[in-house]
Parts: sequence; structure tokens; C-alpha cells
Amino acid sequence: MKGPLFYSKILLFGEYGIIKDSKGLSIPYSFYNGALKMDDSSTEQAVKSNESLKRFVTHLKQIDKSIVSFDFEKLEEDVQAGMYFDSSIPQGYGVGSSGALVAAIYDKYATNKITVLENLTREKLLQLKAIFSVMESFFHGKSSGLDPLNSYLSIPILIHSQDNIEAAGIPSQTSNGTGAVFLIDSGMTGETAPMVSIFMENMKQEGFRNMLKDQFIKHTDACVDDFLKGDIKSLFKNTKQLSKVVLNNFKPMIPKQFHELWKKGIDSNDYYLKLCGSGGGGYILGFTENFEKAKQSLKDYKLEVVYNF
Repeated sequence: MKGPLFYSKILLFGEYGIIKDSKGLSIPYSFYNGALKMDDSSTEQAVKSNESLKRFVTHLKQIDKSIVSFDFEKLEEDVQAGMYFDSSIPQGYGVGSSGALVAAIYDKYATNKITVLENLTREKLLQLKAIFSVMESFFHGKSSGLDPLNSYLSIPILIHSQDNIEAAGIPSQTSNGTGAVFLIDSGMTGETAPMVSIFMENMKQEGFRNMLKDQFIKHTDACVDDFLKGDIKSLFKNTKQLSKVVLNNFKPMIPKQFHELWKKGIDSNDYYLKLCGSGGGGYILGFTENFEKAKQSLKDYKLEVVYNF
């Protein structure tokens, strides 16, 4: 038995900002995916995943049934029989590994689920986001619910603010364009919780709060608007500013060996880097108007293209 596939996600814009109501744009990334599986696998990964599912079931049982209810009889029976989440999504890389698992469990075991085929009104999207937030808090302590939402629906999601989200149409990719959004593997995993607590600690300072509002959120919102409009020229101008703001104010979230590389991109205009998720490791997102040039500049690193302009 193998369930349907659920994709990883990439938050193109909005990391940290969406905690404070900036806009955000999240897209599915089908290169990585996962599915619930039932076979006789006793690989280390399958056993570990099954153990984790057992703990997850305990968490799900504590959720108020008025928010979401599950067919626990079936779920527990399957978990006892060795069900696991077979996933190619790297963990601790900011691409939504726990989100895909949450989406898969909801899809298969929620008793009165909102389906992808329904007319997804804003109310339904927010209800799903709230359900996923409570489910995913098992993994992160605090979750916005956006990763599982993206994975479950497999469509780009535009975040206007915490209580205003909608499915978004993004400009279709060009096969002959020179520009690209890409991922760089930092070679180390990142932990979400410690990064978020550094951010929350910084939020106690007035200067940091002002920077967030006047610079970070301003450029993030502009990037989202530019991307959706397909205004590439303005997008790169704002992405450069955003990259600068992150380098100057979010240093702990950028792995040390990337500080120089980050600055090199801004100075040369060959590429601009930004955080992918909470940072601290995992992937780093890159934006470039000329992918060949960026590849030369970053020839020591493995790049994965996510989107072509």
C-alpha cells in the first residue's frame, strides 16, 4: 500500500515577516515528496518514521475534536502494522518535511475533511490552516499551518496577513528565460525552534521592530507583488534590498561560511541570496537574472533550479 504523494514547499517570500503580518508567497516544490506506506520494510528510516508516527498519534488524540477529528481506530491499526512516511524531503532544510506528513495523515484519516475539490473559500482555507497549525505543532512547538496547507492543496498560496490567505496564480515559467530562483545546499541542517526564539528575542528591541516594519516587511511585500505581476526588473531591485536587510539584521540565521558569499552576490549583482524558511542551515534561496553567471560565481556549490523567469 502506498498513499498519494505530498510535495515539499518553498516559501519564496515571507520568512519571519509573516509572523508579523507581512505578505508571503509559498509554492509547492514537486522535486521532493512523501507518501504514507505500508509494506514489510524494516529499514532504519521506516522504523524511525513509524516510531515518530506513534508519538504523533498521541499528540493528535489531545486535539480538541471540535477542531478536527480522526478515525483513530484505523490510524492506530495501520501504525501498529508498521505504516511509515516514505519521504525524499530532507529534514531541517526549510522545505516542509513535517508539513507533507501532516497533510498525508489529514488526507487519509480526518473524518470530516475539507477536500481539495471543494470551492476553497477564504474561510475554508483558514479552517484548514488552523487544523494544520495544531497538528504540526507536534514537530515545531509553534506552527503557522502553512507548510501542510501548501502540501495538501499543491497550489501556490498568497499570504496577505495571518488571517487573510488565498490560492494564488503565479506567472508560468519560461523555458528560455535566463533568470531563475534556485536552492543552494548549505550542507548542514537547521533547527526551526532556536532560530525563531532568536527572532522573538530580537523583537523585544525597538530598533529591530522598526527595521522589520520599515525595511524587511516593506521589501518583502514589494517582492511578492512584483513576482505575481511578473515585473522582473522591480523584483530584482527589491530582492537585492531584501538580501541586504537580511545580511545586516539576520546574521545568526545565516550559516557563517555564507556571510561572504551573501555579500559577494549583492556587490556583483550576479545573484541575491535570502533565507529559505527559518535559516540556520538547510537550503538558502537564490535569485538571479542570469543563471549561467550565478552558476559560475557559485561553482563550488550545488544549485537546484526551482523556477525559471
